[in-house]
Formats: sequence, structure tokens, C-alpha cells
Amino acid sequence: MASKFSKKKSEGTPAISTASLPDIVFMLLFFFMVATVMRDTELKLRYVLPYADQVQKLEKKQLVSTIFVGKPTERYQKIYGNKDKIQLNDKFADLNDIQPWILKERAARREELRPFMIVNIKADQDANMGLISDIKEKLREVNALKVNYSARKGDVSQNAR
Repeated sequence: MASKFSKKKSEGTPAISTASLPDIVFMLLFFFMVATVMRDTELKLRYVLPYADQVQKLEKKQLVSTIFVGKPTERYQKIYGNKDKIQLNDKFADLNDIQPWILKERAARREELRPFMIVNIKADQDANMGLISDIKEKLREVNALKVNYSARKGDVSQNAR
């Protein structure tokens, strides 16, 4: 006598549902877009900011263009030596490169923000002040008169070593 109810034969494992896969992909994409920090420049100089007791934080970072001044890191000392150098964005520069760089930075800003552009100088506390003065002179020639100096908050007497 044959049974009335027969068991179905197993046809293998069922296929995995991929309906939620796009949701997972977009969630991961969104996470990495939010969590990733974009690096502005690769520092090729060593600098230790001097101390200052009157420190204010710059509010509008999109208006700031930074000039770095200091000694090259060990990786670049073989090529550029151990004297103070200027770095604009990711490149070493000399004094004659400052004016075209400022004009390029100014052109990259929206028209209404250009008068508010600030040049930030991040210089090593032991940097040659003659070089800093030369940089300021080049900035004056191109009418970049809003200059900021970066410093660490602390007692000014710590600068004298």
C-alpha cells in the first residue's frame, strides 16, 4: 500500500535573498563618506608652533590659505638641506612663488569672499624672522593684507629657551 502523503525530495539549499543587498551597500557607502577625513596637505616640514597667551580660533576655515615655514623633515633633508623652507599646499616653494600662489588661491574663492581671504602663517618657533619678513613683504605686494600667525596657547615665556 502506497502512502497517501509523500515527502518532497530536497532540491538543495534555497537561494540567498539579495533584496537587502543595495541597502547594505548604500549604508556602508554613507558610513565611509561621513567617517573619512580628507587630508589637506602633506607636511614636508617640521614645525613647533610658538606659545601665545592671546589666542583666538579662526571661524571660517574656507577663507584661510596656509603658508608653512620650517625645516624639512628627515625624508627631504637630503634634497633640500636643513635650512628653513616655505611650503605652499603640497610643494616646497621659494619667495617668488608666493604671489602667483596667492592669486591662484584668491581666484579659487567665490567673488564675494575674496576680500575676506586670510593668509595663515604656520612657522616654526625657531624659524628665521628674516624669511618671515620677506614672506610678509611678498604678501603686501599682492595686497594680501589679512595675515594670521598660528600659535599654541600657553605662557609666552616658554618661547625663550
